[in-house]
Amino acid sequence: MTWRMPAETELQDRVWMAFPTSGYTLGETAAEAEEAYRAWSAVALAVAEFEPVTMLADPADLAVARRWVGTAVELVEHPLDDAWMRDIGPSFVVGEDGGLGAVDWRFNGWGQQDWARWDLDALVGASVTKLADAELVASDLVNEGGGIQVDGLGTVLLTETVQLDPYRNPGLSKAQVEAELARTIGATNPIWLPRGLARDAERFGTRGHVDIVAAIPAPGTLLVHTQRDPAHPDHEICGRVRDTLAASRDSAGKPWTLVDLPAPSVLRDEEGWVDYSYVNHLVVNGGVIACSFDDPVDAEAAEVLAEVYPGREVVTVDARPIFAQGGGIHCITQQQPRAR
Repeated sequence: MTWRMPAETELQDRVWMAFPTSGYTLGETAAEAEEAYRAWSAVALAVAEFEPVTMLADPADLAVARRWVGTAVELVEHPLDDAWMRDIGPSFVVGEDGGLGAVDWRFNGWGQQDWARWDLDALVGASVTKLADAELVASDLVNEGGGIQVDGLGTVLLTETVQLDPYRNPGLSKAQVEAELARTIGATNPIWLPRGLARDAERFGTRGHVDIVAAIPAPGTLLVHTQRDPAHPDHEICGRVRDTLAASRDSAGKPWTLVDLPAPSVLRDEEGWVDYSYVNHLVVNGGVIACSFDDPVDAEAAEVLAEVYPGREVVTVDARPIFAQGGGIHCITQQQPRAR
């Protein structure tokens, strides 16, 4: 079977999520837990205005989840360590016959992070595959959905610090990673970024996920996270990423049209440099669920998103509580494309 991972702009059947469970996703205080519940639920309810949402909930949190999302979201009981569905769930693909498949990557806590637990989350990919009635596409590659972005035509964006991470895939070469991505998601045009954002390289980061750095809103077009303030270390990193992308080609062999998506004006929080990114948005049927940060740049970013996704309604959700726990809207969601 030949598999293809569709662009996020293609028609979808539903979006998968996971409800925050006890542990580091909920922070250290009751107030932080409340913020996490509110943020995850706000995203789920925003998506549900456009298409169905199925949310896994740990048995201990099922009643809490029901109070927050009501009947607008389908809840499925499933043991969880965490709630980053983009990373713990499968990456959906479609076959040459139009059937639905799901790539079940190996998950090991973002490279065996000492703070992470993943015994339960490592089972989510196979479980969601079965719940979606998809064909299992097994893979031995340690990878996360947040570590790849595709155009549906063969291009995949990835980072050297993720797929080549010695704590994820020790000894694996670029050629071997590329061969596996070709087999599983139909990637024929791999573009390797040198790294991710500064905060994401720190202890509680993913070591370089691409979905806060760049996205592909349309064939031949790249949205690029742009830190305009030279005081932030991401200013230099974004320059290197942009240079790499400018030198690359799309699936048709043509130069990309690069669209800058500015970072918020805030540079730091209590933990240090922020990695707030409007690139970390979710495309749904007829809409875009975008991050907001109560920041002066929010409106400008929403305008850019509206321009690159014409005909889609841009809905913003305050993503600061999600980023406080290590990710954004794209990180907590996983779209299921429409198959035959």
